[in-house]
Amino acid sequence: MFRKSGSAPIMFRRRDVASHVKIMYNTYPESKVMGTYDFMQPIFMLRDPDVIKKITVKDFDFFSDHTPTMTNGAAEDEVGGDSLFGNSLFALRGQKWRDMRSTLSPAFTGSKMRHMFELVAKCAQSLADFFNSEAKAGEILEYEMKDTFSRFGNDVIATVAFGIEVNSLKDRENDFYVKGKQMLNFQSIWVLLKVFLMRCAPKLSQKLGIDFSNKNLTDYFKKMIVDNMHQREVHGIVRNDMIHMLMEVRKGSLKHLKDEQDQKDAGFATVQESNVGKTAHGRVWTENELIAQCFLFFLAGFDTVSTAMTFLVYELTTNPEVQNHLYKEIVETNESLNTCPLSYEVLQKMEYMDMVVSEALRKWPPVIMSERYSTKDYLYDDGSGTRFVIEKNQTVWIPTFGIHHDPKYYPDPEKFDPERFNETNRTKINIGTYLPFGIGPRNCIGSRLALMEVKLILYYLLKDFSLEPTEKTQIPLQLTKNMFLFQAEKGVWTEFKPRSK
Repeated sequence: MFRKSGSAPIMFRRRDVASHVKIMYNTYPESKVMGTYDFMQPIFMLRDPDVIKKITVKDFDFFSDHTPTMTNGAAEDEVGGDSLFGNSLFALRGQKWRDMRSTLSPAFTGSKMRHMFELVAKCAQSLADFFNSEAKAGEILEYEMKDTFSRFGNDVIATVAFGIEVNSLKDRENDFYVKGKQMLNFQSIWVLLKVFLMRCAPKLSQKLGIDFSNKNLTDYFKKMIVDNMHQREVHGIVRNDMIHMLMEVRKGSLKHLKDEQDQKDAGFATVQESNVGKTAHGRVWTENELIAQCFLFFLAGFDTVSTAMTFLVYELTTNPEVQNHLYKEIVETNESLNTCPLSYEVLQKMEYMDMVVSEALRKWPPVIMSERYSTKDYLYDDGSGTRFVIEKNQTVWIPTFGIHHDPKYYPDPEKFDPERFNETNRTKINIGTYLPFGIGPRNCIGSRLALMEVKLILYYLLKDFSLEPTEKTQIPLQLTKNMFLFQAEKGVWTEFKPRSK
């Protein structure tokens, strides 16, 4: 069953993207699969959790790619060219993607997160220190959260992925932040036209050499990484970050530890690595292909993590009972340290912290819809008489936001209720109905890093400050009507009130 174009209402700014996904999802509530159009392309939307698991996990070989929009429809071996985005793990396809996933997978295990923990914790502590210094100076700490956490995410990615240290709250116009913001500016008419052409006429876009990213900006980031790697090689510098990981990849020494098991050690939302990420290969990567992965982590850290934190802080600001419960756990944890620094293991033992973060990712998943691309004809058969072919080169959508707000799976879905994820209730959750980091072999490789960032910033902020609504806080929250942005219409404003010592 197909409905009219699924893109027009958000393209012409009649709806925000989240509401649009939810409305499409609810159009045929009894259907396991429904049809719509993305501009002129027919799309299948998967509504049933068991169908989602079947297509993304069991029958993954039929749907192993993302839709080749930003790669202009290039063949697998041509994917990316010199483009940072085109060479990133997200955009790669076929065997090339499998090999890159296997290459990067060892860098995102629990043991590697333990090595990176100190770098991320230092950024979180610096953010809390900045607010404390502002409070001592008599400033009212009222901030817009998306801007605040974009700066925090920028600082984390600067240190973890690019090997440099910046403080984007103190130095608000630092070069790394300014150029990063320019890189991710999806609001310019030129960027919108490029995306539109790449989606509607991929072959023409390829002939014209249209690229998603700005060459001057990508050259800036490339040079930064290459220079950093050179300095480390010359001076024998070792730092537990992604630059070091790329250098290990280049030497062929980055591998999974034999005795390391892939567990949900970072919390309920952690996704596990499939066998695809553990399969050895002999491919040798170019410098550009490796550098492109830093660009992807920059994109995720700058935008995705900051989006998750923004909505999470909104919920804590407007649900003081949840905030107080979490604060008590933070105080108890801090007292148990007995002057020792916070560690990765201690952070992961905070049960209510994990419940709060899991519920925030349920109600406000940063990626509201994911997709897969059929690499060959696929016979859909739900076992009840519905059979049809999803042809090669067709896209299927997974409406994460709609599923997360379906009362069939989450009663009273608009309520922020961390108890959904307590020890008893989490065992009842169907894996196909909780998808903040995707599902199957093509899930988000950086879920552990993202969760570590979110939990660390919560820990250090709530330890010293209570989160209070202000006159600028929009309650209830309304989302902006923009096809590229999942954020609040008027921003999320919160006051950080210093706690009495």
